[in-house]
Amino acid sequence: MTTLTRATTADDGTPGFGVYIHWPFCAQKCPYCDFNSHVRFGGWDEPRFLAAYKRELDHAASLVHRTRAPVTSIFFGGGTPSLMQPETVAAILDHIANLWTIAPSAEITLEANPGSVEAGRFAGYRKAGVNRVSIGVQSLRNEDLKRLGRIHSVEEAKAAVGLAKRTFDRVSFDLIYARPRQTPADWRTELTEALAMAGGHLSLYQLTIEPETPFAALYAKGRLAIPAAEAAHDLYEVTQELTAAAGLPQYEISNHAAPGEQSRHNLTYWRYGTYAGIGPGAHGRLQTPDALLATETERSPEAWLANVEQAGHGIAATEAIPASAQADELLLMGLRLAEGVDLDRLARISGLAPSAARLRKLSEQGLIEQIPPLTSPDVEPGLDEIRACLGPGLTPAAQDAAPRLGRIRATGDGRFILNHLVLELTSGLETAPHAQ
Repeated sequence: MTTLTRATTADDGTPGFGVYIHWPFCAQKCPYCDFNSHVRFGGWDEPRFLAAYKRELDHAASLVHRTRAPVTSIFFGGGTPSLMQPETVAAILDHIANLWTIAPSAEITLEANPGSVEAGRFAGYRKAGVNRVSIGVQSLRNEDLKRLGRIHSVEEAKAAVGLAKRTFDRVSFDLIYARPRQTPADWRTELTEALAMAGGHLSLYQLTIEPETPFAALYAKGRLAIPAAEAAHDLYEVTQELTAAAGLPQYEISNHAAPGEQSRHNLTYWRYGTYAGIGPGAHGRLQTPDALLATETERSPEAWLANVEQAGHGIAATEAIPASAQADELLLMGLRLAEGVDLDRLARISGLAPSAARLRKLSEQGLIEQIPPLTSPDVEPGLDEIRACLGPGLTPAAQDAAPRLGRIRATGDGRFILNHLVLELTSGLETAPHAQ
């Protein structure tokens, strides 16, 4: 059984390399959810799925064998991973440890629902090696839990959070706001309650209507109303005010943490790091010897299982990501963060940078800030190897001689209209001065 049982608050500012394990099954499908989750009332063959996870992990490791980095985070997402047996989680962690070097400070997170069955497994997950849990509370109002399709009560949620805090080094839980008929005063009261029971991290998501969900159908028929944009912005402002006052400021659009308590795994996504995506419907970004590869697996659990058993993996689509698309993705992900985007890293990866005129325009509009670099140019380990794999970009000599471009970050107003902001920046990309 894996010995990785200690959590960490260390964050050296680098993207890291993560492993994401998608468990696709849920006890019930929530009406707002568009994740790849499935209800199987007849259950599932867990030993068979475990064997498939191991085979797909083998395949992912084979793709990156010449550019392999240590694993800095592992995340069990879903679906409802807390429906897995702790022994299954332990076996997957042991297999990852056999394939990669795992950093001593690796963060190992498991998403859990607060029902008594799942919470009863917490000690087993801790023994398996999980050192952080993220609990899907979603609301501290029983009537809203029912409206959201949740099958736990507020009392069960509070008990689960308390048990998790006694069991794991680090605990986070989720809430959804901008719910039907929710006012800023309602949210202020509820969020105050949540902050009183929180650990070092909270995820606070604004309810959105996702296509092809039951909520989308109700919304289209006029049977479901959510706060309008102006009211939603007021709720967002309440969120920032209360979390900052409680010492859990926003570090990403929907995530709030005390210093050092940020989710290392999610920072890997937002800092545009690489990660293996394992399981039905999982996405990955793998640095192979030849290219940065986007992977996507088969979404149907049964079809994924059959594909893995036949071919050794369930990957349904792969794509080498060109430098220009990497620039777009890095900006889209990085501007979600309060720390912003390192423009020198953007230039290293893609050979591109936002034009000075575009940066000046967005700064004058109050949508971005230009800030000094956080780290030295050589902070990323293995950069020469990665640069060789990425093809065009900047030569080492050009980087050494180049002035620093610094960082940009979205302001509060900019993060609230992030899609528009990213479109403005990506449409104004040009060859970086270093590369000319």
